[in-house]
Amino acid sequence: MISMKSLLGSALLILAGPQAAQADILVGFVTGLSGPVSSIGIPNAKGIAAGETYVGEIGGEKVRVIQLDDASDATASARNARKLVEQEKVDILIGTSGAPQTLAMATAAIEMKVPMIAVSPIASVPAGEGGPWVVQTPQPMPLLVQGIVDHMKAHGLKTVAFIGFSDALGDLLYDSLSQSAKAADIKVIANERYARSDSSVTAQVLRALAARPDAIMLGGTGTPGALPAIALSERGYKGPLYGNNGMISADFLRLAGKTANGIICPTGPVIAAEQLAANNPIQKVSLAYRTAYEKANGEMPTDSFSSYSFDGWVVFVDAAKRAMAAGAKPGSPEFRSALRQALFATKEVVGTQGVYNFTPADRHGVDDRSRVLVQIEDGKYKLLP
Repeated sequence: MISMKSLLGSALLILAGPQAAQADILVGFVTGLSGPVSSIGIPNAKGIAAGETYVGEIGGEKVRVIQLDDASDATASARNARKLVEQEKVDILIGTSGAPQTLAMATAAIEMKVPMIAVSPIASVPAGEGGPWVVQTPQPMPLLVQGIVDHMKAHGLKTVAFIGFSDALGDLLYDSLSQSAKAADIKVIANERYARSDSSVTAQVLRALAARPDAIMLGGTGTPGALPAIALSERGYKGPLYGNNGMISADFLRLAGKTANGIICPTGPVIAAEQLAANNPIQKVSLAYRTAYEKANGEMPTDSFSSYSFDGWVVFVDAAKRAMAAGAKPGSPEFRSALRQALFATKEVVGTQGVYNFTPADRHGVDDRSRVLVQIEDGKYKLLP
């Protein structure tokens, strides 16, 4: 015969069980697996997979990723963000590929009061009520472009032409170039733009060459970023050619081929991990990222985009550990709030692209340690002094 004491004890255990367990930590991830930005979005997804392999649980709680494809469409980016928050009840958002898409997603995150880690560069966004809510892992364009301008000045170049995308990323690159060049007494004498979907940039290249610049900077990324390099080579351009971190891509190298040789790009340290000093803490994390990437995806990384989403994961894990240590439970509004606060109190978190120190006044969180210059040589990236 079962005693009343045993029945009461069993009942207490049943009641206590669900209260003791925590929900999985839910990450809502949006990327462009299809569409014109998929050459960035697919690597972004592979970087998140590497992150999950690198750290799959936090404080004993499993981390679960819910991934949605925005098809490179900004409207879908915002819609997916809302779906992940309102229907899936995710604790944090990470995404997406492309500046316009990321800006749309960030705007939705701010409206819903959910912390977000942007893995594509975006211009400043309003803090929002109770914010700020959004940090980003890509280096700020002014910091990257400053490396180009410093190189131009050191080599006595006085004029530069710009050929880039006719969208938010192109604007960001051009504005960064204009500001840094003005301070260095270098004149930007052409501003030519093209759409990511264009199949030819002949007119833009001819106008840029007609201005007779000392150097040309390319403001495109991924596969469509190769068009000006090819067109310039076809017209015999032999002058200095500068790119950007969006050209650290196997798709760009494949399409540009030999025409990419000589292009100097500012980028994060991960692409030249083996060439970094042994005492550089970024080298260790970068090599660990490559190991995790290979384990998760069955191949070695050949781009820089995946490392930005991997760094997003590293930043998220660090913040989540501190949020949970403060007693916040995943799945609750309190956890979202604690995550937001933890994100903007990030200190010296080492990633593959830099060392992150986010504050409410600094959503980028990186310094000169996050920038190197590399020159493309036969499909490889040579670290410049």
